[in-house]
Amino acid sequence: MRKQPNVLYIMSDDHSANAISCYGSILSDVFKTPNMDRLYEEGTKLQHFYSTNAICTPARASIMTGQYGHINGVRTLSDHWDPTQGPNLAAIFQDNGYETAMFGKWHLHCEPLGFDDYKYLSGCHGQGTYWDPEFEEKDLGRKVHKGYVTDVITDMTTNFLDNRDTSKPFFLMCHHKAPHDFWEFAKRHEHLFDGKDIPVPDSLFEDRSHRSEASRDFGSSVTPRSKVRSLYQDFQAEDYVTGPLKIDDDMTFEQKGLAAYQKYLKDYLRTVAGIDDSVGVLLDKLEAIGELNNTIIIYTSDQGMFLGEHDYQDKRWSYEESLRAPFLIRYPEKIPSKVTNTNLMANIDVAPTLLDFCGISVPKAMQGVSQVPVLLQKEQEDLRSVIYFRYWMNLAHRHHNPAHFGIRTKQYKFIYYYGKALDAAGAVHEDTPTGFELYDMVNDPQEMNNIYEDEARGELVQSLMEQLHDARKTYMDLDENYPNLLSKE
Repeated sequence: MRKQPNVLYIMSDDHSANAISCYGSILSDVFKTPNMDRLYEEGTKLQHFYSTNAICTPARASIMTGQYGHINGVRTLSDHWDPTQGPNLAAIFQDNGYETAMFGKWHLHCEPLGFDDYKYLSGCHGQGTYWDPEFEEKDLGRKVHKGYVTDVITDMTTNFLDNRDTSKPFFLMCHHKAPHDFWEFAKRHEHLFDGKDIPVPDSLFEDRSHRSEASRDFGSSVTPRSKVRSLYQDFQAEDYVTGPLKIDDDMTFEQKGLAAYQKYLKDYLRTVAGIDDSVGVLLDKLEAIGELNNTIIIYTSDQGMFLGEHDYQDKRWSYEESLRAPFLIRYPEKIPSKVTNTNLMANIDVAPTLLDFCGISVPKAMQGVSQVPVLLQKEQEDLRSVIYFRYWMNLAHRHHNPAHFGIRTKQYKFIYYYGKALDAAGAVHEDTPTGFELYDMVNDPQEMNNIYEDEARGELVQSLMEQLHDARKTYMDLDENYPNLLSKE
């Protein structure tokens, strides 16, 4: 009899933890995700799971390798992962007797090696389309599949479960396109928010004067605030599938911002509803084939997403809503139910954690650490005291976010904006102001008060600066070609 558990790894694209009802955000009163919530009711919810680079391609490479982008070669959206160099999570499972498959968004600009079967979205720069999407299929080439993309990917996943080799455990990745912009939802969710208003975050009209000059006037917004890109301008200029923004020229700035916010959130959450449907289908399928309780089920996202917080759209920043991703895990044989875990975990920890759960040796080249002791509640203390993060794509892709790096500890977020393209592919070679920001995540979880300039915080700043340098040394991200990028003084 097989002893190793199966793994079902479900990952969406740009899914904010605030858009899952068990996370208890302001949205949870008007929007429910019962199937995702079930993973929490029967498993564990991580409160502090972070992407080490809040953008799609690098985040996905870190999950597959257990390494930072400067190590695995994928720092930006333009970089190509070479799955033959260094650790490859799928290949490791395959070499250890697992049947492996991946369906959905891949976005690593290479063939998915290590999978017995795969079908990944092609076209639209690897994003695919919401309707009648085209897939690159192993040994079969490109093929269009009729229907709504979330449902198509779900069907591919269930078909694999029905036709797998039952003598082997499986490692199965279900990677959804949704809720990546711009949002197209299934017809069944068209009337989901009829007669409802979506609650508004306190920071939608935030006064950013507390910010450093390095970040204050950058990034794309929901309201007409941004000079670079705003949803207000985009919805006015283009007639999206879900329809244009209904706006009156006589409306105030705040009224225009609120109108754009309501359209953004309703379209976005309708696509999330489709993913929640998918999670329910997959749970039912596992139960029907008798594998539900023998399968480690994870639901997560490649990174978070701004839903109007700080008046931002998209991701790329290292503020909490972008850097933090949801992470739900169910495995009743070992993981207790309805647990809220507050330990720090990074996406480079995913690969070593899954391998450890399945009794497979973790390659020394992986920079992440297995979080199994924490998830089993055998270890109460954090296995990591610091998460190091970095965004490389200076001012790229209309969103105009400056390059930066920093650390997240249990209590603090410390960010340094170096504002240079360096040698990062796709970054814009235009320098922006440098600056530091510091947030007390316990007393200011919404990051509304940058305390870096507070004279009483001098010793704290020095301590965090030391921890930042130590993290950069530990993870071998020393910018040796740019020795003056950040001095220790």
